[in-house]
Amino acid sequence: MRKWNTVFANLILSYLFIVLVIVLLLCSSFYMYFTGKYKEELRDRSRIALENTAQTIESSVLRRAQQIYLDISLNKTADVRLLADPSFKGDHAEVLDLQELLRSAVIRNSDLVQAVHLYYPKPNIMLSSAYGLKFYADRERETPFLTDWIEGMRSSKESSLWTQARLVPEDIYSNLKGGKSQALITYAHGYPFRSSGADSEVIVAVDVKESAISGIIRNRMPSRYEGTFIVDSSGNAISGSDKGKLGQRAEAGAGALDPGAGDAGGTVEWSSQVATYLTLPSTGWKLYSIMPSSAFYQKSIFIQKLILGLCLFALLIGIVMSGVLARANTGPIKRLTAKIKGLLDPASASVANEYRLIDTAFVKLNAKVASLEETLEANSSVIRHNVILGLLRNSYSQEELAEDLDFLGLDREYGRYCCLLLDSRGAFAGLNSRSLQYAAYRMIGQLEAAALPDGFIRAEALPDKRVVVLIGADRESGELRERISRFVVAEGRERFELDFQISWGCWVEELIDVHRSFDEARIRMKYAYFFPETSILNDPELLDREQSTEEIPQAILAKFRDKLHARQADGLADAVEQLATVMREGVYAADYCRYILANTVFVYSDYMKSVRYKHPDPGNPDLYGEFAGLPHILAYQDWLTNSAAEFIAHMESRNSERAVSSVEAVKRYIQDHLSEDLSLDAVAGQVFLSPKYLSKLFKEEVGVTYTDYVTGQRMERAKALIEANKLTVEQIASTVGYGTAAYFIKKFKEIHGCTPGNYRRSIARHA
Repeated sequence: MRKWNTVFANLILSYLFIVLVIVLLLCSSFYMYFTGKYKEELRDRSRIALENTAQTIESSVLRRAQQIYLDISLNKTADVRLLADPSFKGDHAEVLDLQELLRSAVIRNSDLVQAVHLYYPKPNIMLSSAYGLKFYADRERETPFLTDWIEGMRSSKESSLWTQARLVPEDIYSNLKGGKSQALITYAHGYPFRSSGADSEVIVAVDVKESAISGIIRNRMPSRYEGTFIVDSSGNAISGSDKGKLGQRAEAGAGALDPGAGDAGGTVEWSSQVATYLTLPSTGWKLYSIMPSSAFYQKSIFIQKLILGLCLFALLIGIVMSGVLARANTGPIKRLTAKIKGLLDPASASVANEYRLIDTAFVKLNAKVASLEETLEANSSVIRHNVILGLLRNSYSQEELAEDLDFLGLDREYGRYCCLLLDSRGAFAGLNSRSLQYAAYRMIGQLEAAALPDGFIRAEALPDKRVVVLIGADRESGELRERISRFVVAEGRERFELDFQISWGCWVEELIDVHRSFDEARIRMKYAYFFPETSILNDPELLDREQSTEEIPQAILAKFRDKLHARQADGLADAVEQLATVMREGVYAADYCRYILANTVFVYSDYMKSVRYKHPDPGNPDLYGEFAGLPHILAYQDWLTNSAAEFIAHMESRNSERAVSSVEAVKRYIQDHLSEDLSLDAVAGQVFLSPKYLSKLFKEEVGVTYTDYVTGQRMERAKALIEANKLTVEQIASTVGYGTAAYFIKKFKEIHGCTPGNYRRSIARHA
């Protein structure tokens, strides 16, 4: 027993016990933390992959379909209201032009679009890029394949809709069964733009290939392609690997899908499956990716086994080290006890256990030394900061708030509370980090030093560099808020020579509800960007604007793009000024306006890339970085106007040098592509010039209009083909770029004075 009572035995047992406990704790902690964390990482990766796929579908399919509708509706060469106009006299040339517009749209977007249709509800006529002109369109035998969207639009109060996916035969007129089919989804939109489906004069329908969506899914998520599909709000399959189930109710095996749920996305786990889903914002469809749980968490299971193995290895190392450390620590302890024995009386020195001997020595030493008490004073300012942030985030319960209320320094409860929000981001933009911190806390000190006879003020700096001012009073007082706001503005100008903006929140009865007042102040502060000259943002109409669904007229948005493409600096400046004025004076939501401003920068940047613009200074400008750093909309207006003017001046200088070579390049392109789309817009894009500038340049250099030149070249080629007498009139029309023989015959007669057939017969007679 005396042997087990020694310091060596006690150290061995202690070390072994500590090692065992630590390893078990680490094993449990690592097992729970890393496996849980890795599972969360796997779910995040799945969600990110799904988000990237959804963003690609949004930009490459859904928005392109909407853009095709806009391009057709806004096209100036053909009027989409042609057949809806009661004054229409049946000019076939205009109908052909309109059909040619639809075919051109299909050709340009052949990877996405199968066909484009125009349906006129009142005369019940449909003009299709694939099937031509149809009278009584809803009575034809092939109606289920062409116009399943007509009934939906007739009864719809919305301006647009997306149909379910359905299989459409390649030849809808054939009675033979077993023919090839392809899956299509139709995007239908009424015209005029804001009219509902029931009130539309024209319905533009774009047949989108389902293969474009499934191709994106296959490319983005190749390993999950078989288990990934899209369903609409009714639960019917829109896209998926099994084309036979398109348009039918989608099933997930072990779990039930809820496509009508309002959440944006998430991950759902069942007994044997894991489903990740995400909502496509423009259509409300849900993108699902379902995998077996064993495959989804395969890497996580490996991590679990690895952690268990490492813990067992650590336990073995701990046992070995326990013996080594126990032996190493025995020597100093024995030397210490030897000295203690010489200092203690014989009765105390006879204790066998070294630890007890040391304990006895410390007890006696403690009797001679006064105990010292260390008092830690809580950092009240940090705690108060956290309490205020908790109130603003609505993370307190009533009981929790009662416990932490003393840290706010309130001597009593007040009848009303409200928040003011001070925007320091724009005001302190020119200060360095140290000066910014000094200015913010100096302002907070000035506010809290202000004496209120029947209330209190607490101010805190927020993580986003704003300052929140919490006010308590016995009653609602607009005068109190006004006085504090003017004090802030005056102090900013006097002490820092800076202009602050401050927004108001509503009064609330309970301190725990102060987050509602803070939310109102944040909403009003959004509009500081649009009203930089307004120091105090307290207008109730700003709250109404936040709920507004009004959209800026398309004509205003299109004006910027048109003036940019036309490279008219003055007109572009007017367009930017008009856009800024409409946002400042209109009733549009702040986030929507910021989106429009960002989209305008995108249009500008995209056009610069399309013309291969290189900035004269080294390196291209970071337009989005410059836009993000602008403090308000007036600075945005000046920046965009000056940048665009510099760009236009540089491009005009560059284009004047390339004028002659560009015309020659256009002529060569026309000769080599007579059978293709030779519209002014298409050819201008090939030589990176604006259509308007190319038309003007062509007239000046060649002496004839661009259209007349193309028509002349086509007729000359047609004349040569007729003289060769190897092709039919229809084949010649297709070879020289005319979609229909009738339109080709009309143009040939206008140029040569006779029809192709008469010209061929006259050549035969002379031969």
